[in-house]
Amino acid sequence: MANFTIASDLPPLPTYETRPMPDYLPFISDFWLSLILPHIAYWAVSMLFHVIDIYDLFPQYRLHTPEEITQRNLASRYQVARDVILEQIIQIVTSTVLSLTEPKQMTGMENYEVAVWATRIRLAQRAVPSLLGLLGLNAATIAKNMATSHPLLAGALAGGYYPHLTTQLNGVAGIEVPAFATWELLVAKAIYWLVVPGIQVWIAVCFLDTWQYFWHRAMHMNKWMYTKWHARHHRLYVPYAYGALYNHPVEGFLLDTLGAGLGYKVSCLSPRLGMWFFTFSTMKTVDDHCGYALPWDPLQHITSNNAAYHDIHHQSWGIKTNFSQPFFTIWDRLLGTMWKGDVTDKYARTRAAAAKKAVPNGKAEVPNGKAVLVPNGNGKVVAPRKAVMKN
Repeated sequence: MANFTIASDLPPLPTYETRPMPDYLPFISDFWLSLILPHIAYWAVSMLFHVIDIYDLFPQYRLHTPEEITQRNLASRYQVARDVILEQIIQIVTSTVLSLTEPKQMTGMENYEVAVWATRIRLAQRAVPSLLGLLGLNAATIAKNMATSHPLLAGALAGGYYPHLTTQLNGVAGIEVPAFATWELLVAKAIYWLVVPGIQVWIAVCFLDTWQYFWHRAMHMNKWMYTKWHARHHRLYVPYAYGALYNHPVEGFLLDTLGAGLGYKVSCLSPRLGMWFFTFSTMKTVDDHCGYALPWDPLQHITSNNAAYHDIHHQSWGIKTNFSQPFFTIWDRLLGTMWKGDVTDKYARTRAAAAKKAVPNGKAEVPNGKAVLVPNGNGKVVAPRKAVMKN
């Protein structure tokens, strides 16, 4: 229960009583939902792209030809699915431990927390007269002149002085106490429900991006780590959606599981917000490996770190560039590891080579125009040039 002092010129804080937060869904607890939702999202998005792939529904938006998938990749689809499931089991175990260390999420204190922010806003207004004084303005005079026409603005200019705003004290008849202005409560609600969670998510995203960039780059710079761990992921020269988490178990835990878990802890996300952070991060990772540049795919337009951008990193000639994942490209830009230059001819040669292997006798022609798209190095795609190879 919250206590308050009537003698204060500040509005009293409301009392509250906490209770366990009800589950999102009636048929499953939030605990189990948080464990399985990221993996449901992983396979749902993956299967969507898999259907698009096997039925060749949008060939004009492919980053690679079907021949490249069969000719260039060094891991079978069974091996990929097996290792992905193993990593997801590790993630579920880790998430279980993480969830069990969290206190049960409670509700009922939201109005109190909003009132706390409203109090901070009221206190912050006390600095307004001094700030106006630095500009040579008399806040008291301005507030007095505006008191009739704009009483709320006058109160803010006067340093948060609203003598006309009162309310009856809860449970005590006949006692009037100061009240918050409507705008103070609206701003306080925006801070509590939008700004603070937004900052927390931003911190989690930045932490995950930073964590993955430097570990990812280290695994390319250190021959032992690359050979033992990261080389497995690069057996997919032509990435596809459900191969996003095709990793060595150590790498998968270190980069994805531990990175996201620490981002969750460092940013102080609530369990529910953490669940959506893990789910969205998973969907973004899958989309970055989907092998398509779909113009209506929102995940590919949030930032320039998308399937076209990451695909360059999976090529033998781009493997030392474009380390950033899964959200932004800031570290590649700052540290000079972003691919620069045109890649049209490089993609044309790999397509032609794959087509030649698929049709060893005679002429193998790689279609152009709308058949496939070529990443240009900055997350965008261009139409490829025609490439023909003859025996």
